[in-house]
Amino acid sequence: MKVCSCRKCVTKIADQKGFTLIEILVVLVIIGILAGYIGPKLMSHPGKAKRTKASVQIEGIETALKMYKLDNGMYPSTDQGLQALVEAPTTGKLPPKWKEGYLEKKKVPLDPWGNEYIYLSPGTQGDYDLSSYGADGEAGGEGEAADINSWELE
Repeated sequence: MKVCSCRKCVTKIADQKGFTLIEILVVLVIIGILAGYIGPKLMSHPGKAKRTKASVQIEGIETALKMYKLDNGMYPSTDQGLQALVEAPTTGKLPPKWKEGYLEKKKVPLDPWGNEYIYLSPGTQGDYDLSSYGADGEAGGEGEAADINSWELE
């Protein structure tokens, strides 16, 4: 492709101007309005993501608990706790056929807020109860602070 270098073409290119200051300011105002509207909506999702992660982790721990019971005929006791899924228990009724860990990463995960999951066996809702106390780390609460319980998951 040949580029014209005659004086008329060079003058046309030189006469073209960039964006004006007003055009740039209008674009910045529009971006600011969009950020003000969309930003708060995006910032509310981290809490929902943490609650979803806790639900998924609880389901994973429940699967490990079922495998433990399948091998040993019982769930770990409250005293043995979830640690029985990664290390053979040394207290209480010892599992007869404990296998080398039931959790993939060989450690009991903390909930997304950095707290330990609450495990009771036998539980008040079934063979065991497994819960995260949510963002506040205390029983009860609403919204992000609401408890996430194994018996309430679908």
